[in-house]
Amino acid sequence: MGAILRNPKFWLFAVCLLPLARLFVLGFTDELGANPIEFITHSTGTWTLVGLLATLSVTPLRRLTGRADLIRYRRMLGLFAFFYAMLHFMTYLWLDQFFDLAGIAKDIVKRPFITVGFAACALLIPLAATSTHAMMRRLGRRWQQLHRLVYLIASLGVIHYLWLVKKDLTQPLIFGTALILLLAMRLPWGQNALHAVRNRLVLAR
Repeated sequence: MGAILRNPKFWLFAVCLLPLARLFVLGFTDELGANPIEFITHSTGTWTLVGLLATLSVTPLRRLTGRADLIRYRRMLGLFAFFYAMLHFMTYLWLDQFFDLAGIAKDIVKRPFITVGFAACALLIPLAATSTHAMMRRLGRRWQQLHRLVYLIASLGVIHYLWLVKKDLTQPLIFGTALILLLAMRLPWGQNALHAVRNRLVLAR
């Protein structure tokens, strides 16, 4: 048991489950608000975006800190993003639409924010299905090419949120800004900036 508690992955797993635990607690105490379905939908969607951005932050943090071991946590973060995305979709499919497939198809076609949200959700499936080490070895270079879809998925997720919100755009704009910064850090000048910051941190020690 002691070895498990000393494993950072255990604590990361526990932290990633906190949003779900919170929903259960609020549900059992009848504190999901006047519109519980909307609350659950918003919460699971928000944590999907948090998971995607956390996954994208691993590489910049690894370059900034020089800690190559951070890459070990990327898969777990990505799978939790997928997990919350599926909860988000199932809330819409089951609690909101009651499995009305015809109505869902009409929504996907006629409501742009649902169109991009559905696309993002669908694109996450092959990434989750190929997240194992066995699939990495089997796909080889194609694995990396496939998993670059996460950039598109995160962008679609932010657009989905922006188009959903009608009044206060603060939160989706924060997500959008964070995504732009994380993507910029993958460009040559962004990588150079990270390298420069890291050198300054090393000299300051």
